Amino acid sequence: MLGELVPVGGGDTIPLLRPRLVVGRREGCDLVLEFSNVSSRHCELELIDGFWLVKDLNSSNGTKVNGVRVKKTWALPGDEITIARHAYKIDYNVIPGTTPPVMFDSGEDIQLSLLEKAGLQQAERRPRPPQGRPSQGSSPGNRPSPRNDEERALEWLQSDE
Repeated sequence: MLGELVPVGGGDTIPLLRPRLVVGRREGCDLVLEFSNVSSRHCELELIDGFWLVKDLNSSNGTKVNGVRVKKTWALPGDEITIARHAYKIDYNVIPGTTPPVMFDSGEDIQLSLLEKAGLQQAERRPRPPQGRPSQGSSPGNRPSPRNDEERALEWLQSDE
């Protein structure tokens, strides 16, 4: 067993038996929650480098970690995951001294402070960093290629914001 979801308020625990699990109301999901407010494919739990990543799958009623609605974030042991309005504590073991991998695969992730990612501070609305503009006289075929995520992350880390 790779961990378990423990219903807040009591109930049977849900074992996390595989490293990738789709949670939803549909019978084909790995973890079926038969509640009308749970989307057919609500969210995904994925074990990466010893930590569970929670990804909302564009559900109608949202996925929260520690009360903060998320698109994608790490769920640490003891965190509360709310699927629609059904809350669970996630319980699993991590190797002491390890931390979740850094997420750099979308501009959204690098825009959040560590306190925001941990759900300890409300996320601020910040403009996305510029993606590079073509010069005045350039044609569409001469436009600079978009910067990759690593370059954007380095720029963000070096900024004073």
